[in-house]
Amino acid sequence: MSLTPDQQAEIEALRAATRETHRVTAPALEEILYQPLPVLDHGFIRVVDYMGDDGAVVQAARVSYGKGTRKLREDQGLINYLMRHRHTTPFEMCEIKYHVKLPIFVARQWIRHRTANVNEYSARYSILDNEFYIPAPDNLAAQSTAGRQGRGEALGGEEARRVFEILREDAARTYAHYTEMLNEDEAGNVVDPDRKGLARELARMNLSLNVYTQWYWKVDLHNLLHFIALRGDAHAQYEIRVYAEALLETVKRWMPLTCEAFMTYHMGGAHLSAKGLEVIKRMAGGEKVSQGESGMSKREWRELMEALGREA
Repeated sequence: MSLTPDQQAEIEALRAATRETHRVTAPALEEILYQPLPVLDHGFIRVVDYMGDDGAVVQAARVSYGKGTRKLREDQGLINYLMRHRHTTPFEMCEIKYHVKLPIFVARQWIRHRTANVNEYSARYSILDNEFYIPAPDNLAAQSTAGRQGRGEALGGEEARRVFEILREDAARTYAHYTEMLNEDEAGNVVDPDRKGLARELARMNLSLNVYTQWYWKVDLHNLLHFIALRGDAHAQYEIRVYAEALLETVKRWMPLTCEAFMTYHMGGAHLSAKGLEVIKRMAGGEKVSQGESGMSKREWRELMEALGREA
């Protein structure tokens, strides 16, 4: 994880300051507010602002003014009900803002979630850092033979060594050419006064997709949980999955009751089709059901059996 001196100074100043407020706060989230949480080799996420807590979800659902004499277990019960029955509006009342540093190819997956406000670092105005994502050996794998996307077995030996060599050489070469075209060094200083240099908005086009970018990402709780459910799934690409896992850790601190319900009914649960539910009813009645008799496709049958912990 890399922070510029200016970013580090800003974080230290923000962490040193205290403010009085009548707003609700989440003490566990306050402990890590502004602090970068490392992800991948140079990336991070950090919470820079948030609004609401578990009580705000309950308040929105009941349209009430405060907790009154309600018990914690009653709040948990209501949140569980909302999560179980997919009543999403109360969760949309809470928001959180992150500062994220991530490789561009991860950003291109991330940005497909069109339910947040995003402001990205602009390479039209500033020079990108000389930082590129290089996978760890365990994550350098061949194409999966089971599908068109995903990874198979890890590469090893000479093949892995050559891939690492290509990645590092290409990163060094493209960044050297980038600064050469700019006629500026990483700090923005002119290298050759007799040259004009190419415009920054054009010079950036030869950089590879593993260069790091940064953005501020503000999202409501419902859409944040949807992002985590999709990108934190075991089938998601590793490089975005680790960001989803880091986001989940912040939700645990921010919304412990909501996070528990989310883990129970979404991440730890399974969604059934009408045919899938019928199969389970028949199995529960003692009937042996095959894929051919179920009316389900082979893939759907396999997914159902995996959810039930049975052999397909």
